[in-house]
Amino acid sequence: MKAKILIVDDQPDIVTVLRDRLEALGYDTVEASDGLRALKMLERETPAVMLLDLEMPRLSGLEVLKRLAQNRQAGANGQEVPVIVMTAHGTIAKAVEAMKEGACDFLTKPFEVDHLSIVIRKALEQESLKRQVECLRIEVETRYADIIGASPRTKSVVELAKRAANSDASVLLLGESGTGKELFARSIHQWSPRCAMPFVVINCVALTDTLLENELFGHEKGAYTGADRLQKGKVEMADGGTIFLDEIGDMPPGLQAKLLRILQDHEFNRVGGARLVRVNIRIIAATNKDLKQAVKAGSFREDLYFRLNVVNLTLPPLRERPEDIPQLAEFFLKRHAQDAKKPHMRLTAEAIAALSRYAWPGNIRELDNTIARAVVLSPHELIGPDQFALFPPDARPASDEGHTAGDHDLPYHESMEHHSRTIILRALRNANGSQTKAAERLKLQRTYLARLIRQKNIAAEPPAS
Repeated sequence: MKAKILIVDDQPDIVTVLRDRLEALGYDTVEASDGLRALKMLERETPAVMLLDLEMPRLSGLEVLKRLAQNRQAGANGQEVPVIVMTAHGTIAKAVEAMKEGACDFLTKPFEVDHLSIVIRKALEQESLKRQVECLRIEVETRYADIIGASPRTKSVVELAKRAANSDASVLLLGESGTGKELFARSIHQWSPRCAMPFVVINCVALTDTLLENELFGHEKGAYTGADRLQKGKVEMADGGTIFLDEIGDMPPGLQAKLLRILQDHEFNRVGGARLVRVNIRIIAATNKDLKQAVKAGSFREDLYFRLNVVNLTLPPLRERPEDIPQLAEFFLKRHAQDAKKPHMRLTAEAIAALSRYAWPGNIRELDNTIARAVVLSPHELIGPDQFALFPPDARPASDEGHTAGDHDLPYHESMEHHSRTIILRALRNANGSQTKAAERLKLQRTYLARLIRQKNIAAEPPAS
């Protein structure tokens, strides 16, 4: 589809020349002979770019720009159009004034075809990028818009999170893997005064110590072999916004000291640099580890723990809030059905009951994956419990108390360890022993899954089923 250019000029010969040149370049054109007619035309046309002469009777180009700005502020539709002003060589000052009023570029008369083409293409590219950014923003905000759940446990944590969001205090999110810690972190950012600034996610376990340091703090030119230019780290890129440090319990001790300095003094050095860089950031950290035990064991700094633990939120596992499962299941079904172009899929009452009885050792992430699998594989619009495959041989049905059979007498941490091993073994078995495919199924980083396998002494080859 050809882009449409609106030409606004009171000189017919200029309009004719522009129309011929633009159509030769592959654009469609519409014309208006003065500013008032241009504003009227914008009520029924949606041009991609406006070429606007500054010197016109009835309503000058500057007045048109001011009217467009007023319409935008008032929320009027059809007025979001990039404007390129046209002016003579002797009136460059007016072109500068027009830029201050919202014009994106200017052309001086007479203009060459190549220059005209470059300026219009640049305006179209900027507008396209602006739309892409807006679409991405809407997609992210929609995907992470709501924390699903009406149970008392969920409501209580959400209320605390909203109160914490209004401050700049550090927040420590605790809970098992898959309980939605990143969603809570994004929501806290969106509820906070920093919501218009960046939200930057850093996984503290996905990279080696050296790569993580570079990811966090960036480097100076010449800091190491191959560092041929200065590179800003994510801490610097998040200036004014929020940093979410996922799996903070696995951060190396050396980087813990640097993070503590940021929390205390709001400054750091890039790798290979001596100059201090100051930042204004809010830190939200998350872990499924017991940080108090890590402090006692000497693997986590006590002073950093107290700095992070200003506001402490523990997210309940899904088995402790089963009343939220139907609502979460419907939410995931709607999202995955839309992605799969199957908008009419529904869960039967039996399916909802089966989901509500299951213990969900993988929490919300496992529920999400279960619904996604059912949507993809179900041959019918109605999804029944037989589509879930919730109870393989190593994960038998849940009892009324929400534990798998045989776990009743295990202490909490041992029970969680057992569930974790079960999930990893099942994923490895379903992936025929491939850690890469198992990581994809579990939505984990390949390096993180490998570390879990080593920590839990899981055999490289899963046992035959």
